[in-house]
Amino acid sequence: MMNWAKAALANVAGTSEPIYGPSAIQPVTKQAETTPYTELVRKDLQWANMDSTSVETQTFYLHADSGHISVAQIIHSNVAGIRQTSQFTLKVLYPRSENKPFLWSSDQLSNIDFNEDKTNFYADDVAVELSEDGKTYTIKSMVNQKSIVNITVTRTAPGFQVGNDGTSYFGTDPKAPWGSMRHRFWPRNTVEGSIMTKDGPIDFKGKALLSHALQGMKPHHAGAKWKFVDFQGPTYSAIMMEFTTPPSYGSTVVNVGGIVKDGEIITAGASHVAEHTKIKGDSENDWPEPEAVKYQWNGKTKDGKSITAVIDCPLDERLDRIDVMAEVPGFVKTIVAAAAGTKPYIYQYSPKSCQLKINVGDDEKSEEGQLFTEATFIVET
Repeated sequence: MMNWAKAALANVAGTSEPIYGPSAIQPVTKQAETTPYTELVRKDLQWANMDSTSVETQTFYLHADSGHISVAQIIHSNVAGIRQTSQFTLKVLYPRSENKPFLWSSDQLSNIDFNEDKTNFYADDVAVELSEDGKTYTIKSMVNQKSIVNITVTRTAPGFQVGNDGTSYFGTDPKAPWGSMRHRFWPRNTVEGSIMTKDGPIDFKGKALLSHALQGMKPHHAGAKWKFVDFQGPTYSAIMMEFTTPPSYGSTVVNVGGIVKDGEIITAGASHVAEHTKIKGDSENDWPEPEAVKYQWNGKTKDGKSITAVIDCPLDERLDRIDVMAEVPGFVKTIVAAAAGTKPYIYQYSPKSCQLKINVGDDEKSEEGQLFTEATFIVET
């Protein structure tokens, strides 16, 4: 979510919408009532490359065995069908024991292109390629000499989308939606390779999550706030993405996610819950910054067993608080100021110790893993 919000707000803005009500969104949760999820095939990994207002991202969340975390992202956006822009952004978070500030780079890309089936993304000094067997991505970037990326991400569990197509649709006429929000995931992968920094290479051998997202409308019209969860453990990976629409669409909550292990989706769907169980607040901007969280996954296995999984833990000190508007050009700030209540901030955390407790039927297990989570606030709900 991190850089998607930045790019979207930097590229498309506008005033608040009328109150259409909850009937003007057809959330993917409705699809999930009959089809909890579908496994991804190659065509689901194609870039849409829309010719209208949109922001499309491929985001790789990398969890190194060394404790380093990195977020590598392609952001491909279209402004009202007039101008396309693309960026490669990279964030590296160091283990707390190293007591080092995070590494951050964001670079505008030139000469954007895709391969014939639109599964590969190319730009000058950047390539994100899907292997012929559809199981491996390679991410290579030399666009910024302070952070040279050479990473391979290989799927170890099936990818999924919630419902039939992973998409929520916006508009008063369900047959002619004027906007959309889509998420597709590879939730569990291995990582090989390195990121070269001015201090030398960082070995990123470990685990990863891939999220391919497409937002086909103005960002603050679709999502007023977001919660994102990426847990990578020895046996299980647990992911969750939740957004709440602005009041114009009834402050509707849409939550998608799943639990997987190597070779298997244990459960996926839209019946999960993301709670901020303790709020400390942010005195600088009045947003309800969380201090503790509870994430719960609910569903059934393929053989019909009920499953619940829970992460319930304090967040520790935040990794970063991103003032989105501080990082966009002055003319964009002027435009976005017209969008009533728009003051986007992103809070990022990776608590030192979090457990995933999972119950499948009568079988109960728990394991510790690496959690990366975000809370994003864009407009009041």
